[in-house]
Amino acid sequence: MPEFVGASDPARSMALLWRGAEQGKRKGGKDISVDKVLAAGIEIADAHGLGLLSMRKVAEHLGVGTMSLYTYVPGKAELLDVMVDAVHADCTGPYPEDAGWRDRLRQVAEENWALYQRHPWLRHVASPRGGLGPNVIAKYEHELRAVDGIGLSDMEMDLVIGQIGWHVHSAAREHLDAAELEAHSGVSDMEWWSTAGPLLSRVLPADRFPVATRVGTAAGEENQAASNPKRLLAFGLERILDGIEALLADR
Repeated sequence: MPEFVGASDPARSMALLWRGAEQGKRKGGKDISVDKVLAAGIEIADAHGLGLLSMRKVAEHLGVGTMSLYTYVPGKAELLDVMVDAVHADCTGPYPEDAGWRDRLRQVAEENWALYQRHPWLRHVASPRGGLGPNVIAKYEHELRAVDGIGLSDMEMDLVIGQIGWHVHSAAREHLDAAELEAHSGVSDMEWWSTAGPLLSRVLPADRFPVATRVGTAAGEENQAASNPKRLLAFGLERILDGIEALLADR
């Protein structure tokens, strides 16, 4: 079950997302602020995943009582909204001056891939309503500028950026899931297949799935794993770019 951005009270989240400079700590209290609660939440999620993120865990991390946090952040849903917005701050370029649109979109993909590697918990966050914070919107602006003025309509620009985002998310999720499985089990893909492969060959008739057997064997030998998400990312990205180029050429 994913966590959702936009499941909070919109007014409360908007106040946090677009807050100005904070007014200092509360009199008589510890040095706590929205930014410190936010930073603690990100540190916990980076280290342990979203499953262990709670207001109680954040309070323990900061050395304060749980109830004291609600002065700054209304609840976990609003905290997640500002966490997601905050980690998007590093994805705003700039592009090299001489970069063409294909290179700019490759940079967009690389920035999104790096974002998931820095914050693996993001792959478990769903945002069907979009993000309404300044960093998410700045990232969207930056990505749209990669294709602004090349001949796409506004709707097509949005679709291109969305398609690349989906593609990177899928590849990053598979990559991170594989790493998490290996860490959890203590067994690498190749070690697992060295046991599972011979077992499969005993029960799988060689002539029943000839194409799958041939292609799967070739891919497994070259990837040294069941799949290679980074290779899938690169291959799929180039096909997306080829499709955009063909669309522009038709005009």
